[in-house]
Amino acid sequence: MSSWRTRLLPPLLAIAFAVILSAIALVISGADPLQAYGTMIGQLFKGSTAVDTVNLATVYYLSGLAVAIGFQMNLFNIGVEGQYRFAAVVAAIIGGALQLPPVIHTIVILLVAIVSGALYATIPAVLKVTRGVSEVISTIMLNSIVAGIIAFLINADQFGVQTGNNIGTRVIAPSGRIPGIPLGSGTLFGFVFIAIVIGGAYWFMLNRTRFGFELKASGESATAAAAGGVSAKKMTLIAMLLSGAVAGLVAMPELLGRDYSYGITATQMYGFTGIAVALLGRNHPGGIAFGALLWAFLDTSAVSLEQINVSKEIATIMQGIIVLSVVVAYEIVRRADLAAEQRRVGRALAGNGRKGASVAEGGAV
Repeated sequence: MSSWRTRLLPPLLAIAFAVILSAIALVISGADPLQAYGTMIGQLFKGSTAVDTVNLATVYYLSGLAVAIGFQMNLFNIGVEGQYRFAAVVAAIIGGALQLPPVIHTIVILLVAIVSGALYATIPAVLKVTRGVSEVISTIMLNSIVAGIIAFLINADQFGVQTGNNIGTRVIAPSGRIPGIPLGSGTLFGFVFIAIVIGGAYWFMLNRTRFGFELKASGESATAAAAGGVSAKKMTLIAMLLSGAVAGLVAMPELLGRDYSYGITATQMYGFTGIAVALLGRNHPGGIAFGALLWAFLDTSAVSLEQINVSKEIATIMQGIIVLSVVVAYEIVRRADLAAEQRRVGRALAGNGRKGASVAEGGAV
């Protein structure tokens, strides 16, 4: 029962709380909450919205997994934003320049993205383990630096190619792309299945390997882990590199499944969304998938609110409330579980005390 409350009740409470508060905001603005929610849900079954939701959720899922790996070591890797953008531009440049057979071309691009993401995460990782620099500060700074790196690389004098009013990398040849699956009026990213495999690998690593046990143990208590022969610095370094490696794949569904080129105007903020998704999913691959789908649904269906003269920013309000309320909900459930455990221990001690007293009385007789 305790496990059920800990895993399922907090996100459900957070979502319910967000719905209620958003309904209050809608009423204050003069809108009908039921009509607004009905419009958003109805939009999911129109055109390619459902497919677009799953495609966007795939990107959010990868970002959430990258953040969750850091969370396992109590590392707040805000740098997923910079890591995936750096990896995307490097992979796009190399992928567009290469001419390789199908599959091999794709694998090379993915490997470049993984290595590039890990490389960009190496900087805050080394600063953390050697100088004790907070990963929050270093990754925030690197997020700002990556914008300059991209502007330099995607330049007509470097690797940029002018296409109309936009400038981006050279288009990746069909041999390097990942085919999609046509579904109705939309095309599902083929990368969806790769993301599922990555989520399964993440679960297996945490729950079925010694490394996963040591990772979680180090995150719980570096001192206790060190007493067991686990180096906290080593685990910190590995966790940051793994987080960066997964972050390097965040832009790949869109790059290899839709855009085939990375431009100056490429979508941003996926890394920050991953933080919210990881929090909502409590770092569990299944929970992160749910959080990614919910977040993507709110993003793709928000435009339908304008049809009933309701600002689409209400979806942003819901997302913000979910982030805040999920933290509060987990804390409330944690305290409730702790209080219940204390009561059980108290009853057990009281029962043992009564048994001891009975035994003593029997011996005295």
